Amino acid sequence: MTDGSHAEVAARWNANADQWTRDVRDGYDVYRDRFTFPAFQEFLPPLGGLEIIDFGCGEGTNTRRLARMGARLTGIDISERLIDHARRAEEADPLGISYKVSSYSADTGFPDASFDAVLSTMALMDGPDFEGAMKEAYRLLRPGGFIAFSVLHPCFITPGLHWEKDREGATVALCVSNYFDRTSFTEHWRFGDRPKDEEVVPFAVPRFPRTISDYLNAIAAAGFRIRRIEEPQPSPEACDAVPRFARWRDLAAFLLLVMAERPA
Repeated sequence: MTDGSHAEVAARWNANADQWTRDVRDGYDVYRDRFTFPAFQEFLPPLGGLEIIDFGCGEGTNTRRLARMGARLTGIDISERLIDHARRAEEADPLGISYKVSSYSADTGFPDASFDAVLSTMALMDGPDFEGAMKEAYRLLRPGGFIAFSVLHPCFITPGLHWEKDREGATVALCVSNYFDRTSFTEHWRFGDRPKDEEVVPFAVPRFPRTISDYLNAIAAAGFRIRRIEEPQPSPEACDAVPRFARWRDLAAFLLLVMAERPA
């Protein structure tokens, strides 16, 4: 299977969905729990009372965290299986979230100017049409509304990355290469914090490499005005809990955060 279409991406994530949901809810996604979501949460303005749509909501954990910040949430995801898991969590512990199976890069079926904010956590880099996602986000936002998203940092998470070590085995540098290679590919991996003796099928995750100009130009072309960009480092507490995070504190950026507004 190739990964050039929305249908193919949906098929990959439907296959990943059950194991992914178990793993993240069992706490194996330490990057999300200790770094990427806390950094995104700190990046956001107050959300109380806002109507928000979550692009690429997955099984809903982050959507539920955002709802607990006082917002009224709608979550969309291209994977029917992930949406099933999200809906079950909502049924078990209602937070007023509605979920819909939809690509974030196409017409989501909501009226123009339906939301105060579009949020997305670590999802927009995994779809084939970022430009389409920005156009749809702009359409869905009320004038003065904003989009905020997190993605893997395109300047450092490149198709040819590897860590350099010194003679003692200490990590001293990150080597990046193939930065301009935009060829989509499928990455196979499992959460590193899973017990090593457990046999699981690795996730098959479609990847769509982009340059930083690809991201920023698509945001501008959709009509947005960029307000903030951040490249957060893991906190000292996160590095103490997960020592390998120190590589992303000291040597390179793992995460890119962007906020942009639809002009009033």
